[in-house]
Amino acid sequence: MTHCKTTLGLMALAALSSAQTPDPQKLLQQVEGRSARFKEISRQIWENPELGWAEFKSSALLKEELRKAGFRIQENVGGLPTAFVAEWGSGKPVIGIIGEFDALPGLSQDAEPARSPRVSGGPGHGCGHNLFGSATALAAVSVKEHLVEAKLPGTIRFYGTPNEEGGAGKVYMIRAGAFKDADVVLAWHPGDSHLADDNSYLANISAKVRFYGKAAHAAGAPEAGRSALDGLELMTHAVNMMREHVPQESRMHYIITSGGAAANIVPDFAELSIVVRHPDQKVLDGLWERVKNCAEAGALGSGTRVEIEIISAYANFVTNPVLRDLLDKNLHTTGGFTYTPEEAAFAEKIRQTLNNPNLPPLDTISRILPPRTAVSSVSTDVGDVSWVVPVGHMVAGTFPPGTPLHSWQSTACAGTEIGRKGLMVAAKALTLSASDLFHSPELVKAARAAYEQKMAGRTYRSLIPEGYKPVLPARP
Repeated sequence: MTHCKTTLGLMALAALSSAQTPDPQKLLQQVEGRSARFKEISRQIWENPELGWAEFKSSALLKEELRKAGFRIQENVGGLPTAFVAEWGSGKPVIGIIGEFDALPGLSQDAEPARSPRVSGGPGHGCGHNLFGSATALAAVSVKEHLVEAKLPGTIRFYGTPNEEGGAGKVYMIRAGAFKDADVVLAWHPGDSHLADDNSYLANISAKVRFYGKAAHAAGAPEAGRSALDGLELMTHAVNMMREHVPQESRMHYIITSGGAAANIVPDFAELSIVVRHPDQKVLDGLWERVKNCAEAGALGSGTRVEIEIISAYANFVTNPVLRDLLDKNLHTTGGFTYTPEEAAFAEKIRQTLNNPNLPPLDTISRILPPRTAVSSVSTDVGDVSWVVPVGHMVAGTFPPGTPLHSWQSTACAGTEIGRKGLMVAAKALTLSASDLFHSPELVKAARAAYEQKMAGRTYRSLIPEGYKPVLPARP
């Protein structure tokens, strides 16, 4: 399987090949030489997992390392205490690299191939964001040192972005203007293989739906009550009926976060947390209107009142063929890796717990796969960034092939050398790609042209209401 390079991509890569570019092997060696400290940072963040908006230790650790490397730090970006921008250099081009560092609830796990929480019910890095932020910080420092050595103009920028897991931290940073002067932004994500990304992901909207009724004795005076739970259940029934009549790429999932205090009391309050997704923002808008109608129908049918609060919303990802081809080229230069016998044994034990007979071969991790074009059924607020600046995205294999994200298995691997080997693939490919952009103004122009072509007639609009402020925890 191969992918088709665009005319813009071919012209840009041709311009790059004729430019005075750095020796990639020398750059790779330099990244490797700095790796020990950033692998250590990834383990420190893994050992101290923090949920979104509360990544105080993780954010501080990355800021301090970048500050020591000579970066200027802007803190509290967008009014978010763990969001920051670190930059070095001046002038154009401005090349950004995104880092994330938030954990997930309930996925605490030892670095063992059997279920063993470090803290019962505690958070864990089941999405590998401890590797994510550490790899991009390593890339940013490596690019900075290359700019010094090559005496190149321009600005390298690291975006420390909080609460990707349901908070859409990047949206608030966009609104604060953090990305407005960037020429190109690069990002990656932990996964189970190495590849450049060429899919749109899913736009999504996350909300709390709250029903208000009237309490009464459920046996003695049920006619006096109006059940908020009835309203909620009518809504979920309507949503589940709606599933038959939506595009097949759609996703709708929810949990009941409050359903009443006791069975013998008619509930006067009930709450639902729901996420709706689709690859196209416009289609999602229509789906969301229908979900809101389901909520109104539940309230009408139960004699209750409903309120809807949007918690977060992510745009779909606007792909960029020029940056896809650049990352693909540099991933092939970087190459994959092989597991040691001990790592392979660990990986196979992890895979045995998945009960999946159709897992990819373990040695898939040694290869660079063709760019992924099929829409991935997940969402990321990197998508919002891609609507305001050209973004290139890639995946590196931090988990054994076939291992799902958001699982205890991925948490376990994120704390081991299996995860850190993938960290290095990402750091090296991002370093090479950012360095190429600094060496080739034509490549930056081509990425911008591809972005403008995709954005013709489209305008970015987040579904998070203007002026909405997330509930932030107090500093510890």
